Amino acid sequence: MLEPRFFYGALYLFVICWSLEAPMAESGIGVNWGTISSHRLRPTTVVDLLRENKIQKVKLFEAEPDVMRALMGSGIQVMVGIPNEMLSVLSSSPSAADLWVRQNVSSYIGKGGADIRYVAVGNEPFLSTYNGQFQNLVMPAVLNVQQSLVKANLAGYVKIVVPCNADAYESASLPSQGAFRPELTQIITQLVQFLNSNGSPFVVNIYPFLSLYDNGDFPQDYAFFEGTTHSVTDGSNVYTNAFDGNYDTLVAALSKLGYGQMPIVIGEIGWPSDGAIGANITAARVFNQGLIRHIMSNKGTPLRPNSPPVDVYIFSLLDEGAKSTLPGNFERHWGIFSFDGQAKYLLNLGFGNKQLKNAKNVQYLPSRWCVADPLSDLTNVVNHMKLACSVADCTTLNYGGSCNEIGAKGNISYAFNSYYQLQMQDSRSCDFDGLGMVTFLDPSIGDCHFLVGVTDKDSDSSASETAKHCWFLLLLLFLHGTFWLSI
Repeated sequence: MLEPRFFYGALYLFVICWSLEAPMAESGIGVNWGTISSHRLRPTTVVDLLRENKIQKVKLFEAEPDVMRALMGSGIQVMVGIPNEMLSVLSSSPSAADLWVRQNVSSYIGKGGADIRYVAVGNEPFLSTYNGQFQNLVMPAVLNVQQSLVKANLAGYVKIVVPCNADAYESASLPSQGAFRPELTQIITQLVQFLNSNGSPFVVNIYPFLSLYDNGDFPQDYAFFEGTTHSVTDGSNVYTNAFDGNYDTLVAALSKLGYGQMPIVIGEIGWPSDGAIGANITAARVFNQGLIRHIMSNKGTPLRPNSPPVDVYIFSLLDEGAKSTLPGNFERHWGIFSFDGQAKYLLNLGFGNKQLKNAKNVQYLPSRWCVADPLSDLTNVVNHMKLACSVADCTTLNYGGSCNEIGAKGNISYAFNSYYQLQMQDSRSCDFDGLGMVTFLDPSIGDCHFLVGVTDKDSDSSASETAKHCWFLLLLLFLHGTFWLSI
């Protein structure tokens, strides 16, 4: 009869051998789900869209109640965000952090609930254009939220992260020379020590498109994954795409702090399909498909061979027609789906579906559009266009946009229609002092699509939840002892 110690020894050896034979875990592909939209789909429709496309990971920018409820029971892993504007109160008030966790994590998690894996404290809080506004608030907020998770017995499952923009680190010329910006060295060191001790990854947002957009000398083919004539040689390593070069700059920067093996998650990466030169359907498809192939190959990067990022969240799921255009008109066109959940191009996410599947049961407004009346004198139309486009989304009309070449009357009609759909096709919103008219013939021209809005039957409940969110913010401010609200 075999001795127990022999049996357990054999079992231990079997487990070791099996683990050596087991395939390496692949990176997970997720998406960012932003909701700054003029025509917002019902959250349940979006969750169905995620499930239909077998997307198992989603990153949110805040904990909107209707979104969180829709994700309950879906099996989708969630990263929920805390906006930068809340860092001040959360950094100085443990009770505010307790309340936030109770309201936005504890109340949704558990059996049949939302599978919340991460809480993102802030969003790119070290961005250089913020001029240090949030810099000293990050770690106090992180520590307070962590203590709140501990009190709620969730700290072992829900991990805290801080999504950073790639401008948090820099290099003189080569990836191996990467280092964090000098003014951030101390705070980033504290952050990575915390992340390491709690088993959290370093989350970074990388945008090769912005490198190309901001720099006229940036080689275009280096932004993609199709090979380049502008490779970068760094010692024995050769870089053929901007993503690998940027990623390894971060690896080098982490190594200088003593954390060269820290797991990394790509919080945002993608390519816009409209609103600027270089932002188009073809480029977006080529970039995103190349990215997915590159990640799924498990080749990693020169400084981390065979070790790709833990997860990669594509930016983004849907177009957001109400986002700020300060960075550029392309900001409203990052979605792999249009605002109504319709796929913009063929894309294989690597989950078995060879192409994206469209959202189902979308509730559209009637098929009618507002256009310029061809019999009207349009001499004084400029102010009406300005009014329409100050409220509605006209970014595709600008230089580089898909509607940039439809002519003056086409521009007027596009602006009128964008405003008309935003106003839920209220007949008065197509008047424009008698210059507009409603048509039942689709005025779309070539690649320039005149949209028809969607209707949200749950708009009343959504408004109610927005009000609840507002009261919650006011309560946080009260706890903080302040009575001002920065907008």
